[in-house]
Order: sequence, then structure tokens, then C-alpha cells
Amino acid sequence: MTTRHIPTWSELNSLLRPRPFELDPVKRRLSRAVTINDLRATARRQVPQAVFDYVDGAAEEETSLRRAREAFRNVEFIPQILRDISSVDPSTTILGQPSTLPFAFAPTGFTRMMNHEGESAVARVAANVGIPYALSTMGTTSLEALAAAAPEAQRWFQLYLWRDREASRELIARAKTAGYKALVLTVDTPVAGARQRDVRNGLTIPPALTLKTFVDGAMHPAWWFNLLTTEPLSFASLNSWNGTVADLVSVMFDPTVTFADLEWLRSEWTGPLIVKGIQNLADAQAVVERGADAIVVSNHGGRQLDRAPTPLEQLPPIVQAVGDRAEIYLDGGILSGADIVAAVALGARACLVGRAYLYGLMAGGQRGVQRAADILTKEIIRTMQLLGAKSIAEITPDRIRLRD
Repeated sequence: MTTRHIPTWSELNSLLRPRPFELDPVKRRLSRAVTINDLRATARRQVPQAVFDYVDGAAEEETSLRRAREAFRNVEFIPQILRDISSVDPSTTILGQPSTLPFAFAPTGFTRMMNHEGESAVARVAANVGIPYALSTMGTTSLEALAAAAPEAQRWFQLYLWRDREASRELIARAKTAGYKALVLTVDTPVAGARQRDVRNGLTIPPALTLKTFVDGAMHPAWWFNLLTTEPLSFASLNSWNGTVADLVSVMFDPTVTFADLEWLRSEWTGPLIVKGIQNLADAQAVVERGADAIVVSNHGGRQLDRAPTPLEQLPPIVQAVGDRAEIYLDGGILSGADIVAAVALGARACLVGRAYLYGLMAGGQRGVQRAADILTKEIIRTMQLLGAKSIAEITPDRIRLRD
């Protein structure tokens, strides 16, 4: 029979360990985030709805985005036991350069809208972690300013081919001069996708102070204060723009781009060339035959053609066909380190991560991006240990299967 007694204060006192109150609000909210989804929830509270939806949303009914995440949920890992995994090495090489982890920070547009620290904060974290970072043509920090802010970072430049080829040539020359190591050509944006959240929110560039945004801004005064008291928000690679993202894409980007333009670009850029937006085997073969050093299996995070092929499902046949001639990367739907390990197991050399670090940026600026990187790093290492894989080379296709 159980004997009970009323606990004494000394007994209770030994169990009570209240956490000291953290005065720094950014540090306080970031310390509570243990997953990327936690950062996503925090980000939603820190920025206006239109800003959050610009990052979080996708095209039309957002079916492609949901399918990408479902594909990762359908992954089944096959661990091997009784391996010494006291120390694992998640490092790899990307385009012949060492990378401490098998992922890079993807190019994202209008990054200073998410947080005033913008691309410079992201590049500094990439340098701290030891991974590449790609600056977007649609970025809000110039090629030169980013190079000055993060001189140690492995910097890539993401390019959209414009109707004005001379403007594209000028950007390429600036990237060379500023020391960017690789060029990322995005090929899945001949016209703008239908991003309905942005339309409903009335998102413009720069943000317009309508009655709706004024009311929303009143609930996020810190965001508005930072927006209004720092350098005006604009695309760093453009002279000026006032309108929607979709309108800008329609005006600036060239729907007549063909494989001949890829060959022209290959002649203009002598460094590593990455082609981003590959969604089928035939296109993968075609761009590699025309000189691509790497390809990104990607549907633009579901932000262009809704119901496009799911990148993770397209990955194995593309790796089998061209993986011996070019490096294969993957993006879309990645919200954990385990997702990255799954892509590597299916043949990707690395992944490009976008939304995950943007949630961190919205949640807490550079410290939030660092938190996102730390979460992904911890998850990659833990997944490798539980798989029984001591190195990236041991993350092989026999460690994974996709459930129906």
C-alpha cells in the first residue's frame, strides 16, 4: 500500500528551477524556438501579414508547396545499428569548395522587407557557418555592398535574364568584379506566377501605406520603425520600381529566353554556372550538355506553376542521368535538417534553403538566421547519428525509401 505525506518546502524547493527572465526580447523569443516551424510561428507575430504571406505563400492553390512538404513526410529512413557515431562529419564540397554542411542559403527577393538587416545579415551567418549564400537579382542589397558586409562568405549571384541583355551583361560583370564565385541562372520564371496571397494583401514594392497596412502596422510598430528609419526599401539591381512583384516580373523578365541564351551566358561567365528551376529529366540533360556545372531541381518553392512536379520525387532519375556530369542540388519544402539528409540520400550534393532562414530573419534579424542555421545543423547531425552515418558519403540511397 502506498504511503503518502505532505512534501516539505525543502523538498519542493529542490524541484523548483524557474528560468531566469531574459531582458533581451529577441534572445527571449529565439530561445523558445527549437524547430523551423517554431521560428515560422514567431515570424508571423513579428511582421505584417502581407510580409509574412510573401514568404510563406505559393502560387494559386499552393498545391505544389503542400506536395513538396508531403513528399518529405513520406520519407522513411532505414538506420544501421551498432556504428560508432560519437562523432559525425556533415561537411561536403560544393562546386569544389568546402562547405561545413550540405546546404546553401538560397537567393530570395526583397529580403530587407522581412527585416531591415536583410541580405547582409544572411551572408554574415553563411560566412559564420561556412556555407554558400546566393544573392538574388531581386535582392535589396547591391552586389558590392554585400561583398563589403560579408567578405569571407562564399558568395553566389542569382541572375534572371532580362529583356535588356546589356543590363544582364552589366550585372554579370559586376558580379565578377565583386568576387562572386558562381552564377545561378533561374529558368522557371518566364512570366510571374499567380501568388494569390500577395494579390489579396495588396502587396506592392515598396509597401504602400493603405488603411489596411496602417492598421496592420500599428500591431507591428518595430517593423515599421525599422522600415522607415533605415535605407529606403528598393531592389538594389534596379533603378526604381513602384508596383507589384508580378508586374515587375512581367515588365523586366524575358519570356523569349531559350537554350541559345544559356549558351550565350556560358560564354559570358567563365566561373561555375548553376541552372535553377529544373523540373524534368529532358531539361536536366539539355542544360548539362550546354555547359551547366550544377543544376537545382526546383519548382521555385511552389511559387510559379502550381501542381508542378515535386522536386524530391524528380530527384533520383535526374541524378541517375546526369549526376556524373554535374552537381545536383534540390530546393522546395525543406523545413528540417532531416529533410536535407533525405535529399542527400536520394542523390543531391546539397540543398538550397530559403523559407527556413527567412522565418528566422523575420523572427530576429541576423540572430534569427543564425538560430535557423543552428537548428538545421543540430538536426542534420542527429539524423546522421541515428542513421548510423558518420559522414555525408555514408548517406546513401539504401538508407531511405519513399512510402506510397
